[in-house]
Amino acid sequence: MPHIKDTLRRVFITTCMLTRTTELATRRLGTGFFLPALFVLRYASMGGLDPTRFAAQLKGVRSFRDEAWCAYWNALARQELDAITTVLPGFDASAPDWNALREALAPLGKRVVALMTLSEADDMHASPASERAMTALRHLIKAITYYQVSAFPGGSAARMEAYALSRSLFNELTCIVGPLVGIVIEKRRIEVDGDVIEGYLMTPSGTQRHPLAIITNGLEGTAQELAIPLLKYHDSGMAVFVMEMPGTYAYRKPMTPASEAVYHAVIDHLSRDPRIDSQRMGFVGVSFGAYWAARMAGTNPHLRCAVACGAPTHHSFQIKGAIGMPDIIIKALLNTTGAKTLMSLGLKLQALSLHHFYRQIKIPLLVINGDRDTLLSTQDSIDLASGAVQGTLKLYPNDDHCAMAHYREWLDLSQAWLRQQLVPGAG
Repeated sequence: MPHIKDTLRRVFITTCMLTRTTELATRRLGTGFFLPALFVLRYASMGGLDPTRFAAQLKGVRSFRDEAWCAYWNALARQELDAITTVLPGFDASAPDWNALREALAPLGKRVVALMTLSEADDMHASPASERAMTALRHLIKAITYYQVSAFPGGSAARMEAYALSRSLFNELTCIVGPLVGIVIEKRRIEVDGDVIEGYLMTPSGTQRHPLAIITNGLEGTAQELAIPLLKYHDSGMAVFVMEMPGTYAYRKPMTPASEAVYHAVIDHLSRDPRIDSQRMGFVGVSFGAYWAARMAGTNPHLRCAVACGAPTHHSFQIKGAIGMPDIIIKALLNTTGAKTLMSLGLKLQALSLHHFYRQIKIPLLVINGDRDTLLSTQDSIDLASGAVQGTLKLYPNDDHCAMAHYREWLDLSQAWLRQQLVPGAG
């Protein structure tokens, strides 16, 4: 019975997309009905949001149009910023002094990253002043998250404005947290063939050379979404570069098979950094970014290993894979690929297939997903792992796309696996 219900829902969503009635149906059913099942867990994990409360907030917005969607989430973000003034006397939200917040957090030291996305109810065993500072930091991270939800999935001026606000606040977060945990977080701009990659390089303090993991997000994910949870692994002995997928958000050019050159350029650029051990580089991709992890694993000689979480590789690019895909995701795909019609989009996606490419992947490859992916095809993950020469598959039971119900578990798994592959003596 649940299978029949899900099938009917997917057919209904596709019918609304084809008849251009999604917005009309959203007024009655709410936006949550038309979003991927993992939407709530995804952003709850990023920002330490209570999933039940966030799901209830999602029910409160009944339009994907900028004037409704962005205004709703922007207001929640501003509420979080305003809340900082209630816990930090003298804090001015219009001209914030983030250095003062860092100083107030200093007694917590490296515990900051373990505490900052936990529930307010968790006992920190800290002084009242440090507890207030941590509460303020949690409000900041929630504001970053709400602005990112507002920006989802990009493609309009209002959403890009929210994206810029989310990133600006994340820049402040890096200045607060980086020094406390002993890492240097710097923005990097890499120009490639008329486009610009804007990412963050996170390296342990000092002059020692470190292995590097390059991590890329997917269709509507951002660098800050990746970077916030990765701060937890500041003692891994690895440097990390986080970036967004070509064709999304701030990129000027659409994503095509030729976008492989973007990733090659990033790898070449970072391999020349004096703090990076160019002989020990790995690549991690999440969702659509995992497609590029698989592709780069088979084409770039610098890479020693790769992780692909929720990768579309072949089945997901076929027409049947689009059934049940929400209108807002289809529009994001059109915008990212530069396609003008659904037929053109289908052809562009099919051209990305890696079906005959798997055996070219010779380096160790860890493939992760849920065993019940409702957004893309779990079979792609299975085929990728079995087809790669040194593929390892980890499917989490009763979980969805990118195994979001096991988010912390697979982050721990992938980080431990990367260390075994890249950090001398870690294996």
